[in-house]
Amino acid sequence: MNNAPIGLFDSGVGGLTVARAIRDLLPNESLTYVGDTQNSPYGPKPIADVRRYSLEVLDQLVEQGVKALVIACNTASAAMLRDAHERYDIPVLEVIQPAVRSAMSITRNGRVGLIGTVGTINSRAYDDLFSMRPEISLTTQACPRFVEFVESGETTGPEVLRIAGEYLEPLIAQDIDTLVLGCTHYPFLRGAISQIVGPEVALVSSDIETANDVYRLLTDRNLLRDSPLPPTIRYEATGTDTRAFSELANRLLGVDVSHVDHTPTGVIALPGTP
Repeated sequence: MNNAPIGLFDSGVGGLTVARAIRDLLPNESLTYVGDTQNSPYGPKPIADVRRYSLEVLDQLVEQGVKALVIACNTASAAMLRDAHERYDIPVLEVIQPAVRSAMSITRNGRVGLIGTVGTINSRAYDDLFSMRPEISLTTQACPRFVEFVESGETTGPEVLRIAGEYLEPLIAQDIDTLVLGCTHYPFLRGAISQIVGPEVALVSSDIETANDVYRLLTDRNLLRDSPLPPTIRYEATGTDTRAFSELANRLLGVDVSHVDHTPTGVIALPGTP
């Protein structure tokens, strides 16, 4: 079990930021990453659909024999985290709680901003967690075009800055000192976001915080890989255009994602559905 890979999934390339952070922290671990490009983007879709898509992918990862699951997608985490914990016997981690913990510890004036997809913002998953600290004021903003920019490989330029300014201005007006990047795609836009909000606003990225949680989990449960063989990194995409996924991943991450397997998903029966 220790030498089985960690399974990660996202709607597209955004979760690769989490995979990169895990590789930096745990270079001896094997990873299997699935991008559900067939159904991307998740943000504007109904929560029930996101739940179904997500569980289909997680089922396939479990069938492949991973030792832990990382839901590297905020929208999916908000839609089906409880289902995943009840459905699988292996550990399941997600990206929302680690970011919230970090933001709570960082903020100085108690005014925190959150940007995310429409699905994540409407789920109020972050609001529920921040409500445990009533002295913290949370201001949220959906940024639907951010995922579109990243998935098209556009992370800089005048249009990105213009849209970022429109999205972030209401948060700046609230005098936030901490901004949660509530989507794993958003770290690719860190430069533009930081330029708009300024150096006094701390950016909290779920990729690094989630990698820290993975490290703690594997250490606490004695699940660290101990094989003398080199670790493996496998990339899969549910959409048929695996070359586009590979090219975009290479461009954004600057690492060799030379081969991406096509792994189509099928409809599965969910509890409470026919």
